[in-house]
Amino acid sequence: MSLSAEQIGEFRAFAEELADAAAAAIQPYFRAALEVQDKGGRLYDPVTVADKAAEDAMRALIQARYPEHGILGEEQGVAVGSSPLTWVLDPIDGTRAFITGLPLWGTLIALNDGERPRIGVMNQPFTGERFVGTPEGAWRSGAPLKTRACADLASATLMCTTPDMFDTEARKAAFQDVAGKARLMRYGGDCYAYCMLASGFVDVIVEASLQPYDVQALMPIIEGAGGVITAWDGSSAQNGGCVVACGDPALHAQLVQMLRHAM
Repeated sequence: MSLSAEQIGEFRAFAEELADAAAAAIQPYFRAALEVQDKGGRLYDPVTVADKAAEDAMRALIQARYPEHGILGEEQGVAVGSSPLTWVLDPIDGTRAFITGLPLWGTLIALNDGERPRIGVMNQPFTGERFVGTPEGAWRSGAPLKTRACADLASATLMCTTPDMFDTEARKAAFQDVAGKARLMRYGGDCYAYCMLASGFVDVIVEASLQPYDVQALMPIIEGAGGVITAWDGSSAQNGGCVVACGDPALHAQLVQMLRHAM
């Protein structure tokens, strides 16, 4: 369904209410002693009471305000709504950073209209930064965001959360081919790296093994700032998996050609 400018404004304001509620639930636990559980799987996948409390707070607000809307959250899965609209929530993207006291984490909130995410919020309450993307643009704490021009991989700054996310030899090799040609390669960052791309400080992010809630909120932010984010073959990134984001559309087109064979 298409959203009017009035609806975009209404839902953006509500997304920011969700960010405030999540922040209130999370902040008492950051840099505090807390129990960490491993959800299991191929890689260490930590979860804390802060993750669960933040998602609980956001779900309660959505169900009270828009009971017809669907919800997809990392900790509690899917609640199907009668509306095409779905809120996609990652209460703490970057839990590994969170439990090690690093501020490279954030709460991710997206509103998907049934076709793609139209509104995205990344909130980092410890640093006091809020990144918002809509069809009208992208902003950091109210200031407009703009990606930077960089059409040459040899001049690019590339980021990736961890090389461990490449779960096949083909994907590892494809990533290493790109990383070996970049000017600067940095690991870590989770959602914060994507927001630095939207801010013009990072040129490329190449990742794999992502979930929809890892990426949907970041898509409107990057696109609103003038960047491009897709799957490695150029299709929509909203389902997660192998994702490439670029600040410069020309460089993005080059990278799709380098990566698409490894999808």
